Amino acid sequence: MNDKVEKLQATAAQQQKQIAQQQDQISQQQGQIQILTVQLKEQAAQIQKVSAQLEVGKAAPQVVVNKP
Repeated sequence: MNDKVEKLQATAAQQQKQIAQQQDQISQQQGQIQILTVQLKEQAAQIQKVSAQLEVGKAAPQVVVNKP
């Protein structure tokens, strides 16, 4: 009976260790996601800025009159 209890306790301890490792990994991934989200927002803002500059820099269409 004691052997079974000891095995169960060892298994439980091992599972708790694995859970702690997984929680650490999740925390790291959440941090990476936050960094990537900030970078993505910065890139979107830069794209909008460049798009606006391109729009302003476009020459207005000119009408050409053909004279016979």
